[in-house]
Amino acid sequence: MGLLILIVVGALLGWLATIILRIEDGRGILANALIGVLGSLVTGLIAGNGAIFGTVSGTALLWAVLGAVVAIGLFNLVRQRAYS
Repeated sequence: MGLLILIVVGALLGWLATIILRIEDGRGILANALIGVLGSLVTGLIAGNGAIFGTVSGTALLWAVLGAVVAIGLFNLVRQRAYS
């Protein structure tokens, strides 16, 4: 159940990032959702002491949110510099 929660949280944050950053590219939405999921899973795994297949603690979920936001921000920064 914890794994599903982290995936959903990451995907939602990725989608919200496209709205906040006003990314109009259709591929940007999917890429941000995937990067959000990746960031959420990695930090959720670390913060939850590797136990993401069970339940997710509130602390691990907050860290997962932070990880997803940071991963999306870094991804978009790298992508903007590559196109500049």
